[in-house]
Amino acid sequence: MAKASKDIDKVAQKQVTSFLQLKQTDSSTSHALQTLDNDVVTPKTPADEGKQFFLGERSADERPISVYELRLDPDGGPNKDRSYIRLPPAYIPYILRVSLDAGTPASKNGVFKTNFPLDGGVFERNKFVERKLPSDFSKPIQVDLPISHAGAFKYWVEYDGEVPGERAKGREGYFNIDPILRTKARSPILSSDMKPLSPAQGGAVLSPEIVYLPLDGLAILTVVSKWMGPISNWREHFTEAGDRGYTMLHWTPLQERGSSDSPYSIKDQKHYDPSIFMSSVDPGTIDTQVKEILRVAKEEYGLLNLTDVVLNHTASDSPWLIDHPEAGYSPENTPHLTSAFELDTVILEFSSSVASKGLPTQVRSEADIDVLMTGLAESIKAHNMWQYYVLDVEREKEVVKDAIKNGKIVPWRGPDVAGKSVVALAEIAKTSSVVSGLGELGSRYGARSDGEMAAGLLKAASVNIVNDADILVEIWDRVVDVINVPLYEEWEKDTKIALDHVKNRLKYTRLEENGPKLGEISASCPLVESYFTRLTPPGPFDQGKYSVANNGWIWDADPLQNFALPPSKAYLRREVIVWGDCVKLRYGSGPADNPWLWEHMMSYVRMLAATFDGFRIDNCHSTPAHVGVAMLDVARIVNRDLYVCAELFTGSEEMDLLFVQRLGINSLVREAGNAWDPKEFSRVMYRFGLGKPLGSMDNACLTNMEELDPPFGKGPTRPCIVSPLNGSVPHALMYDLTHDNESYLDKRSAEHALSVAGIVTFGYCAIASVKGFDDLYPKLINLVEEKRQYELTRLGENSGIARAKRLLNGLHREMILGGFEEGHYWQEGDYILVQRMHPTIQKGYLLIAHTAFSKGSKDRGVVNTIELSRTRARFIYGASIEFSSYETPYDSNTIRGLPGKLVEIPNVVVPQISHDVASFCRITVPDYFPPGSILIFEVEVQNLDDELDTFCASDADKAFGNLDLVDLNIVLYRADGEERDATSGVIGAYDVPGFVKLTYCGLEGWMHPLRHIMKSNDLGHPLCENFRQGLWALDYIIQDCKSGQTVQFPKLLQPAQWFKERMERIKASVPPYLRPKYFAILISTAYKAARHTAIEQCSEFVYTGHDFTQNLAMCAIQMHGRVQSASLDPAKSTPSLAAGLPHFGTGWARCWGRDVFISLRGLFLTTGNFEGARKHILAFASTLKHGLIPNLLDSLRKPRYNSRDSPWWMLQNIQDYVASAPDGLSILSEPVKRRFPADDTWVAWDDPRAYTYTSTLAEIIQEILQRHASGIAFREHNAGPNLDMQMKDEGFDINIRVDWQTGFICGGNQHNCGTWMDKMGESEKAGTKGVPGTPRDGAPVEITGLLKSTLRWLDTLSSIGSFPFKGVEATINGQDTFVSYKTWGDLIQQSFERCYYVPLNTGDDSRYDVDSTIINRRGIYKDVYGSGPGREWSDYQFRPNFPIAMTVAPELFHPQHALHALRLADQVLRSPLGMKTLDPSDMQYRPQYDNSNDTTDRCVAKGLNYHNGPEWGWPLGYFLRAYLYFDTRFGAGKEDSTQTLHYLHKILLTPKHHIQTDSWAGIPELTNKDGQYCADSCNTQAWSASTLLDFLKEVHEMASCK
Repeated sequence: MAKASKDIDKVAQKQVTSFLQLKQTDSSTSHALQTLDNDVVTPKTPADEGKQFFLGERSADERPISVYELRLDPDGGPNKDRSYIRLPPAYIPYILRVSLDAGTPASKNGVFKTNFPLDGGVFERNKFVERKLPSDFSKPIQVDLPISHAGAFKYWVEYDGEVPGERAKGREGYFNIDPILRTKARSPILSSDMKPLSPAQGGAVLSPEIVYLPLDGLAILTVVSKWMGPISNWREHFTEAGDRGYTMLHWTPLQERGSSDSPYSIKDQKHYDPSIFMSSVDPGTIDTQVKEILRVAKEEYGLLNLTDVVLNHTASDSPWLIDHPEAGYSPENTPHLTSAFELDTVILEFSSSVASKGLPTQVRSEADIDVLMTGLAESIKAHNMWQYYVLDVEREKEVVKDAIKNGKIVPWRGPDVAGKSVVALAEIAKTSSVVSGLGELGSRYGARSDGEMAAGLLKAASVNIVNDADILVEIWDRVVDVINVPLYEEWEKDTKIALDHVKNRLKYTRLEENGPKLGEISASCPLVESYFTRLTPPGPFDQGKYSVANNGWIWDADPLQNFALPPSKAYLRREVIVWGDCVKLRYGSGPADNPWLWEHMMSYVRMLAATFDGFRIDNCHSTPAHVGVAMLDVARIVNRDLYVCAELFTGSEEMDLLFVQRLGINSLVREAGNAWDPKEFSRVMYRFGLGKPLGSMDNACLTNMEELDPPFGKGPTRPCIVSPLNGSVPHALMYDLTHDNESYLDKRSAEHALSVAGIVTFGYCAIASVKGFDDLYPKLINLVEEKRQYELTRLGENSGIARAKRLLNGLHREMILGGFEEGHYWQEGDYILVQRMHPTIQKGYLLIAHTAFSKGSKDRGVVNTIELSRTRARFIYGASIEFSSYETPYDSNTIRGLPGKLVEIPNVVVPQISHDVASFCRITVPDYFPPGSILIFEVEVQNLDDELDTFCASDADKAFGNLDLVDLNIVLYRADGEERDATSGVIGAYDVPGFVKLTYCGLEGWMHPLRHIMKSNDLGHPLCENFRQGLWALDYIIQDCKSGQTVQFPKLLQPAQWFKERMERIKASVPPYLRPKYFAILISTAYKAARHTAIEQCSEFVYTGHDFTQNLAMCAIQMHGRVQSASLDPAKSTPSLAAGLPHFGTGWARCWGRDVFISLRGLFLTTGNFEGARKHILAFASTLKHGLIPNLLDSLRKPRYNSRDSPWWMLQNIQDYVASAPDGLSILSEPVKRRFPADDTWVAWDDPRAYTYTSTLAEIIQEILQRHASGIAFREHNAGPNLDMQMKDEGFDINIRVDWQTGFICGGNQHNCGTWMDKMGESEKAGTKGVPGTPRDGAPVEITGLLKSTLRWLDTLSSIGSFPFKGVEATINGQDTFVSYKTWGDLIQQSFERCYYVPLNTGDDSRYDVDSTIINRRGIYKDVYGSGPGREWSDYQFRPNFPIAMTVAPELFHPQHALHALRLADQVLRSPLGMKTLDPSDMQYRPQYDNSNDTTDRCVAKGLNYHNGPEWGWPLGYFLRAYLYFDTRFGAGKEDSTQTLHYLHKILLTPKHHIQTDSWAGIPELTNKDGQYCADSCNTQAWSASTLLDFLKEVHEMASCK
């Protein structure tokens, strides 16, 4: 499909330039106005006026500008869901906002291009305006395009490709803008007491006022001019059409008709048919008179005019064909038709000889057909048409023999053929240039070889037969036979197919009941229609030049393939259902291929565009797409607001869309008559005529008020309403019956017509009909042969259903103009009910239609009473049809309808019933309501609060604006476990029957399903059903807001009151079907306000950042809240940071030292929550014991000290805090009460010895370094099963020391796991209980990096007097030694590369501390240095920890070594949402984590592989930061950092998508292989979001520095 799209555009672009250069003969296309003094003045185009509007000052009464936002995919192309964008008419100029995520590939020096004339001037298809995309990586990317007129426009984004110096072109997209249609206003169709008004009573009477008519407001009547009588009588038809409520006439072509008298067989495109006058007329006045009568229809009767445009063919007797036979496809200009033409001639000759051969001339039976087909087959066989396919054997032998004899042999330069078989040689000959003309079918024996090349092939193949010409010729003879065999088979197959098609056509046209039953077979009435028109110019002529192919259609054909061109054999195979009166036009690929035809047809199109308001493209699917594009471009130059509709028979919605987009088709014809039962009819109308469902939410919930910057850089700022574009389906023009459909009497039942009329007119789409439908014509009228005229019945006795149709059309018009865009279709048995409502005033109409798909029944059928809660209903109209007969006496002059009588149903009383909950109305269908009947009621919701929409969306900023970040955690988030903990089990997450339990108890929990519901108006969602069924959700929110929490969180009183006031009014006045809408308004309004309040409290980096930055920042609020069971203070509940949700939200599992300090920089420091960060730092600092901080804080009551890395993460975080917080350095002087005594004695938190002494934070920092320098050795308090039931006894022993040879901190043993890779074995069955999955004993690379970072920082502070210590005391080689921070840091610096780097080349091994025998992968950094005995190999495991060290201490790394290792990690370890925890080439790699696995497999039992392959989220941020650092300084981004930034932002596309679409609104803890969901993972993890924010913050700072 993509290729098809490109092919169309390529051809269209090729031809546009050409046709613009052709001479324009129609003055109306000129863009210059001539003044009296002959100066040329260029008039303002609509684009000029749009530009002037935005540059001009705002008027006092100017309404907010509409902004439609189109979000593009990362490659700059349209999202699949938004592949078709239909925009409204530009009554007032508006904005199309194109937005793109920052850092996406398409933003790389991106340029948005479109052929909409953004800067003013005239539209030209190949003239593209450019808008450079902003290049900021930290802010949203958007371009505002001023839209001012209708048309079909293309766009794409061009940007720097992956290959340096090359520009990439993104996928093309299209946006189509509806035309502006203006018509006369009409008075109401109903009286004030809801009674239909006749014309005489003033109903639907035209007024002078002009109104804009939306496309949905069109009610089109197809008329055939030759049945209307002389043009002088047409006013009467206009009166009839106007009285019946139509707003547009669809005219079949008014051009001069060909000999068949079909309106679609146009003889002269540039002149109207004089026969419409039915009297002598001055030819020079015809065009003027036609234009005048069409003007009368429009201005005096309110009827716009639409005409068919026939581009694909011309009448076979068009006189200009004699002068321009090149306009058609002939054997001369399309040689492959030669064989088809000969076959057609054989059929004609056979037809003229049937009688003389004694064959049946009349077909009366299948036997007659068989006899005729046998005779035809013999005639075809006698013409030896196989010669068009095969090679001439004798000729082939002769040319090869001559070549050999004369020594003119072309040496073979193809593949080796020596010794190849004859079959192989035949295949090589066919696929090489030895044989040409295969399949061309342009002449007998047109397939032939090049004798000299064939001789060369033979000599190369027959190396042992060098000079024996006879043998070589004999071999070639056999080769040719092999080539010819399938060609003979092809001929036989094609002939059989052709004969089958002829037979089927013969049967249909002469024998079948539903066929035309043609008469005697003769030369003038051949066996089947001729495929060619044989022109007869005066004098001698070339028949091949003057025999042109007739047009037609093919079942299930590819509309993008021209069946008159090769490789199609449609004419030869007789696959075309041909129109013998029409010649197919040959446009070629552009005007240069056929200049006269292009100019002729463009002149025709310009003439029509200047006269008519719209085009229906006849046979659109068979019209070459590039021709359609070009002709409509020409037409829109003349009439910018040209309405274009078409009927497509592509069989594919995707293909339909292709034509709609490229040609700018405004409406696609849909046919109600194609529905085969009530269910299908209801489905069709729902899909194409629903509008929006009742209670739709998108307009109320997804729009935002903003300030619009001037799109041209100048002019005033304007208020605007921004609405997202979520894609469209092509607009429907729904016909109840078209002029080529069978009547309902034939197809369904005559009674069915009235119910169809009702159902169709209640559709929110354009509607259309034919007079024969309204007047109940019994049969389809033959467009070609019918000579009679319409009976003018107006609204009288013989007008069929016209009186009902008048009311229905009138209501349709009023509902569209009034904005009654919401609808509901439901089907019960044979009944279809349609309710259409106004979304604001909740007033509308209800239709009850009893369909009549089957004949004969008069039964009322079964339909339930209809009860509408809180709604009043008033009867308007009801009717059924009665027929005295289903036959109409034939009238030789007049076309008449069936004798049907419209029987109006008496008033149906609708009682109003009181009920405890709410009153309701009950509608009962009358006892007599036969199939085909309709009822119409006015319905209105009673006592609906008129201000409810506004009230629900009001004052949210006030209600939520004072909340702090912890309050917002309650309002927005809290997982089920957190909520139950905080409310003592009173409240948990809301459970939706038939759906799931919501993820969060706060607003985000509701918003996740609501985003989908609001975007697509999916009111069938289980959540909406829950709202309709009861008020539980409303009660839940009020309970959740109160539930005792307002005591602890008094600021929640305001939002609680806000919710309560609005919910009470919703409960009081909203009927059940509207509850989902108001609930969505309430929740989305509150969510926007709460989120806005949160973002406003964040840093400038977040506040001005793009969606991804803000979504990540919201994770800080998601994770930081207050629960009862976890705190930063053992005596009271305080807010704390959860490690992840849902598993780490409460109790001892909530707050982890390591997790907190990996997360604090991103979630708190980059977002500006310095106070939250400070409290966590001081809380953990207070617990320092043994020189460590707790791994598990457990509210400071029972902290556990078993992580070696936690203190270093805290020190890194303190360093980050000092650098980023206002007066950050002061935290070092903060006094910290110590949880434990100075001698590390374990005491309870409320023991008198607890909190008895104080240290400054600086002293605590020093204590950490000093305790490590001195060595740490202790056994965990309460060691044993009560502390950890999995760990072996030796695992409780904690030993940490400094290796003063290297400066590295080493520790741990094979029985514990003191870093973040801390999975302890649990499986007794597999024998892994107490066996760590990843001990990482020794010196883990990240701890070394964190240590070096701390030493560097403290050395700097100390040197400027900002830190009270200089270094540490240590015992080195038995000597007490003072080691300064710098000395310690230098030692690490000197040791690092030697100890950690694994060289790429084995020759360098001697320079590094490596064991070459156990290296698995080279060019990496070790994960650990000095693993314990027997585990030395684990040093060399390639894991994602080294980028952490690179980020915090980049000075440790050799730049090129670092770059190589990072690139390797990019290739080997990086995954969609994180980093693999182990190299896939490692023997331990197991990427699927399943903690419930209880097998005997030691590697995975009980999830032992937690860190041996599964892909963790948080290391990705450090990888990105390290890559950014080294690549922009030493790699590809050194000269241009944007190269690196774009590459890294591309990596973020998956996390961006995940956080936007996942119900947890975060980044998961881990995933399984290649990003697969892991059921045992936290769905959102603090550090996973944090480290990505860290990266984005650094990107932001780079931009700030620039």
